[in-house]
Amino acid sequence: MFLIDQLYLFIKLKMNRINKILLFLIILIGFSLRIINIDWDNGYIFHPDERAIVMNATSLVYPKNLEEFLSPESRFNTNFFAYGNLPIYLLKVTGDIFSQFNITYSQYSGIYLIGRILNVFVGTLTIILVFIYTKKLFNIKTGLLASFFLSIAVFPIQNAHFFTVDTLLSFFILLTLIFLNSYYKKPTFTSAMLIGISLGLCLATKISSLPILLTILFFVFISQLIKKGGWKKIIIPFTQSFLAILLFSSLVFIVSQPYAVIDYKEFLDQVIYQSKMGTDPFVFPYTLQYVDKLNFIYEIKNIIFWGLGIPLGLFAFAGYFLTLNELARNFLKKINLLPILLFMTSFFILNSLYAVGWMRYLLPIYTLLTIFAAFFVIKTFNYLKNYPFMKKRVSKYFYFSIVLFSSLLWTISFMQIYLNPHSKLAVSDWINQNIPISSTLAVEHWDDVLPVYGGENYNYQTLALYDPDTKEKWININNQLEKSDYIIIASNRLYTPLQKLTNCKVLPENRCYPRTAEYYKKLFSEKLGFEKVAEFTSFPKIPFTNIIINDQSADESFTVYDHPKVMIFQRK
Repeated sequence: MFLIDQLYLFIKLKMNRINKILLFLIILIGFSLRIINIDWDNGYIFHPDERAIVMNATSLVYPKNLEEFLSPESRFNTNFFAYGNLPIYLLKVTGDIFSQFNITYSQYSGIYLIGRILNVFVGTLTIILVFIYTKKLFNIKTGLLASFFLSIAVFPIQNAHFFTVDTLLSFFILLTLIFLNSYYKKPTFTSAMLIGISLGLCLATKISSLPILLTILFFVFISQLIKKGGWKKIIIPFTQSFLAILLFSSLVFIVSQPYAVIDYKEFLDQVIYQSKMGTDPFVFPYTLQYVDKLNFIYEIKNIIFWGLGIPLGLFAFAGYFLTLNELARNFLKKINLLPILLFMTSFFILNSLYAVGWMRYLLPIYTLLTIFAAFFVIKTFNYLKNYPFMKKRVSKYFYFSIVLFSSLLWTISFMQIYLNPHSKLAVSDWINQNIPISSTLAVEHWDDVLPVYGGENYNYQTLALYDPDTKEKWININNQLEKSDYIIIASNRLYTPLQKLTNCKVLPENRCYPRTAEYYKKLFSEKLGFEKVAEFTSFPKIPFTNIIINDQSADESFTVYDHPKVMIFQRK
């Protein structure tokens, strides 16, 4: 009801007709970009996290009675706490509802589409929230521009094409910040309750969102201090607000993720196990890509070059520092900027200090970055318009045309990947048409086996390349290669990190791969006895040109799911 009321107030009562039309068009653009080719992988679900969520959702069975529900052995227990359970239960319930129209929507073969459409819907709602929040912080013009920037932001668009938890988390975090803003204006029990509810939803979506609690408590404390005007006067109201937030966040978390309490031992074990990635990139094979990651630089590079694109990314970080300066210059007057800056700063620092750096970890700050970008663009315009050359209307149109076109260019270039066949599907067609039946294909473990269909016509040798570089490993792999007619490289998931981990003086003994690096060097130079006969890519392409943007230097997770580079080598 809160969101409906807010949307009514800001659109119905305080916006002229042109602004209403602009907002509608922005929402339509954001929705359209997120829904384009939503079934981009034809149901093969190449994103492993999406695959895990779908498998868990389809395996759930509703409990028959309370006793069964309260048992850790209940089949309604996901036994999967790498992410929060709220998205899994949401997918399960929504899939079952839509299965009344098509039974596959509750099954593995169709429920993933329900999940992706949910993310499209949530992503579109987030665009509306950005407008509402930015209007609260600044004004309507900045709100419209911020919502436009989010509607065309590449990384949020990409994540709407998967059913992973980060799109939902971004929505709940932004909702929490909006409630914090309302709390400052009117620090009541109701506003504290709303903060607690949204916090509980954040935690039930992803437990790693817990650091937002620091932003909440600090801002609630500052709000009470400013309103009451004395330390002694804030003890009781702050305690009441804190307890209300704690109570309602706990209740919502328990309702949304009951087996975190019912099966608390398994929950804690999995949370601790997953947290090891935060300090040690050697724990899992798929995190080896982050060995020697340059904290902060790595994250900023991926945001500016890939997640937002260079123009919009630069606008965003410039806007962050400009907003920080705005708060510093007049703290009390601009106190409403504190939550967005505090959360942005703390969340970015904490995630950048992690040993691993998947881009999706920082998806919740993309909504805030688009707000900062809009503030920078509007603030710069207000500064420039005082100069004579900006007095003319054509100069103003030119300014905003350059801003919008430069921001859109990367979006349009990236969307090309959803207008072309997925490279793993294209290579599967090629294999079935060009490789003789009963041929032996060498594939890499920890990656997709290709072809994704027609595989029953071939024999497979699985190369365990992540295994320690022992003599026994290479005796086995060499024997496998002798039996193989083709080598299939499904993505850069293995060869990019393994070619870098060669300095055995500083690396753990079981995570040093000089012979593996030499294997790839020989393979790619065609000195291993195999020659490259096919390569399939689906890189972003600048519109109306043949200029390809090779984004293989981006974080692996940006390319490996929806547009990996696939190579096939044939024995000479």
